[in-house]
Amino acid sequence: MKPTLLILAAGMASRYGGMKQIEAFGPSGETIMDYSIYDAIRAGFGKVVFIIREEFAENFKNIFEPKLKGRVEIDYVYQELTAFTRGRAIPADRTKPWGTAHAVLCARDAVKEPFAVINADDFYGRDAFEKAHQFLTTACDNSTWSIIGYELMKTLSEHGTVNRGVCQVDQKGNLASIAERINISEQNGKVICDDNLEPREISRDSKVSMNFWCFSPYVFDFSEALFSEFLDNQINVPKSEFFIPIVADEFISHGKGVIKVIPTTSSWFGVTYKQDAPAVKESIDELVSSGEYPAGLWD
Repeated sequence: MKPTLLILAAGMASRYGGMKQIEAFGPSGETIMDYSIYDAIRAGFGKVVFIIREEFAENFKNIFEPKLKGRVEIDYVYQELTAFTRGRAIPADRTKPWGTAHAVLCARDAVKEPFAVINADDFYGRDAFEKAHQFLTTACDNSTWSIIGYELMKTLSEHGTVNRGVCQVDQKGNLASIAERINISEQNGKVICDDNLEPREISRDSKVSMNFWCFSPYVFDFSEALFSEFLDNQINVPKSEFFIPIVADEFISHGKGVIKVIPTTSSWFGVTYKQDAPAVKESIDELVSSGEYPAGLWD
């Protein structure tokens, strides 16, 4: 069975200030997602599931269905605030989605096979998808998941702070723990997290999660129980989020299995801020010029 690619595209893109998920970056108007889907198809993935908000659905279908029809199976999942809340009353001031792990949970009826999870607005590179496909088809099971690890310094933005899941890796190459750190930036040659947590300074060569995960379907059962606990404690905190690293850390710390950290030679780049966009377009142009991608991705 071919693995599935799950694309997280339900965020509001508050720091970016627009619908960056569907902005054109490639020479023929390609979005960043187009490159991820292209890489996934050529690596051997058989299905793409978009996690979106229902109000975005028409835009998404108009953009992607003409390109992808006949190339790969497509499905859509809506991340709604009421999903998996088990009848709890949601505070009136809650507008932000519940976070990445909740988004994955919303896909449980659409995904029955091993799958990878990525962000819509991040460029991950061909090698990362090939490594993910190899893992998903040869090693993934209910006690063995994985994460594609990127070098921290290659993931910072010149235009503001970023949030990253900082990985601690054990001697066997497995994830020992992952901590979501926010407001990360380079300051005077040091990498600093302004989030009131310790350590404030983190190593420049740390491996970080760019939210490229590989899971078995067991993640849905495991996440649903954790999400219920999360709501018990955080439902009244307006900006609280149920992140994938929370699920990963619980999976490891409770001895449910291991999460392999798979290093990639791919370069990562993304658009956290509008000022990042020109550099992303330039990076894609360079990859097209080198022959890594055709100028018209779906021609």
